[in-house]
Amino acid sequence: MSQSHTGRGATKSPAQLLAGTPLFAVLPPADLEELASASKIRLYQRGDVIFRKDDPGVTLFVIASGVVKISVSSAEGEEIILAILTAGQFFGEMALFDDLPRSADAEALETTELMSVLRDDLLNLLERRPRAAIIQLLKVLGQRLRATDELLQDAAFLDIPSRLAKRLIELAEAHGENTPEGMRITLRLTQQDLASMIGARRENVNRALAYYQSRGWLTKTRGYFTVLNMDQLRARAAI
Repeated sequence: MSQSHTGRGATKSPAQLLAGTPLFAVLPPADLEELASASKIRLYQRGDVIFRKDDPGVTLFVIASGVVKISVSSAEGEEIILAILTAGQFFGEMALFDDLPRSADAEALETTELMSVLRDDLLNLLERRPRAAIIQLLKVLGQRLRATDELLQDAAFLDIPSRLAKRLIELAEAHGENTPEGMRITLRLTQQDLASMIGARRENVNRALAYYQSRGWLTKTRGYFTVLNMDQLRARAAI
């Protein structure tokens, strides 16, 4: 169950949080303060559902802290993870473009603070900044469409080990920290998580991971993967 929260754990003010996202960075400080004052910070615990597919879509969310999973599930319960997002990123932006229901599920993977921005509040503000609104909204939509196209292309043209190698590289680049051993992915991921990210069965992902570990390209310690040889993974991913 989510609850109202004052944002004690957030390291940035609401206006600063908005300013740090590509969607709002073009807005002047006064507009950011106005939007922030109309927004709310809410706290979600690990496993809390932020929204479900087909829920009404009237809110955009900006992550102040924590981790959010965006996913879809089949009628048989098989899950595809579309994205894992962390502080400073946003989701639910399709609510800005139409009045249709949510197209995916969103779930907190750990204690997470979210800023919620109502569609009407945002559109009322952006109507006063039409050029900035059009440019930024088109950029956001284009980025999301490109990401979807890339997922489809990978599923069609890359084998499972290549898809896995590519996703590990992307995770290391987006959520990695340098260590003496290599690039440590700071998200705690299971084999099933990785399988859900690339649309594969866990058993096949397990075999690919075992191969990468046996070659010294990857290791896993206390639930965290570390990429030891990025060049070899890139070669396997054909990127």
